[in-house]
Amino acid sequence: MIACIGRRIGHEVPMLILTRKSGEAITIGQDIKITVLAIQGKQVKIGISAPEKVEVYREEIFKKIQKENIRASMSLKADIQELARIIKASKGK
Repeated sequence: MIACIGRRIGHEVPMLILTRKSGEAITIGQDIKITVLAIQGKQVKIGISAPEKVEVYREEIFKKIQKENIRASMSLKADIQELARIIKASKGK
């Protein structure tokens, strides 16, 4: 079942690699279960059971969310700096 533990192959952190057949599952902790539902060519359909508090995203969506959060925080920082400039200027009058 365990093909490789902890090799760095273009990944940021060590990765546990498992093989599963259709209908088999992987459990993470006590609350998360990932089940292979179907395999069709190069596509694998998985099902994820997790508590509602656990956010689950496709990687490309997660990266977009992170990018948008960074953009929004930079915008907020610029807004705060502009507000501070206005307050400082109004005190000097």
